[in-house]
Amino acid sequence: MVPFKNELAVIVCRNPSGEIRTYPVVEMEFHPEANQVEYVICPARIDTAVAEKARAIALHVSEKFNHVGLLAVEMFQTEDDQILINEVAPRPHNSGHYSIEASYTSQFENHLRAILDLPLGNTDSKVAGIMVNLVGAEGFSGNVIYENIEKILGWNGVTPHIYGKKQTRPFRKMGHVTIVNSDIKEARRIAEEVKNTIRVISLQ
Repeated sequence: MVPFKNELAVIVCRNPSGEIRTYPVVEMEFHPEANQVEYVICPARIDTAVAEKARAIALHVSEKFNHVGLLAVEMFQTEDDQILINEVAPRPHNSGHYSIEASYTSQFENHLRAILDLPLGNTDSKVAGIMVNLVGAEGFSGNVIYENIEKILGWNGVTPHIYGKKQTRPFRKMGHVTIVNSDIKEARRIAEEVKNTIRVISLQ
């Protein structure tokens, strides 16, 4: 319904004293059938002016909600570079999972700092980061098996996170993998390789 060219997100962190920070704008690539995020790319591959507009809009939304903690603001970037708000989530968010490895302060740490009214940590990225969602493969339901996960454990800059869910089903979110690299293009290439290597399946 909306002629957009990118789906973006900005996470805003705010404590009761009013200190506020934003994480960099991220770009989200979605699975065409499941309508789930497959990749989160930080920083988003967009013009600086568009990124600044997205951050400003996210800050405006945060101000209106007067929230404490994290607020993830998901947006559409239209063909003519307008920014339209799609959805908000007042919590640690899938679009910020990359921050565990790639940021100076992860979204989870900053959420706790915020609600405890402590000084907020640096939200800048140390390095480019891409998150790959691990979801249940089609045609499999039951006790989960992460096929080929041992193969990626030896790859530099690749860190899997398993959520501890015992049962898989098609498209259920079961974990994610973060890829960090000084070269965003190389990180995206490795992310694709990760996606093509691991299968979240079950014993038949």
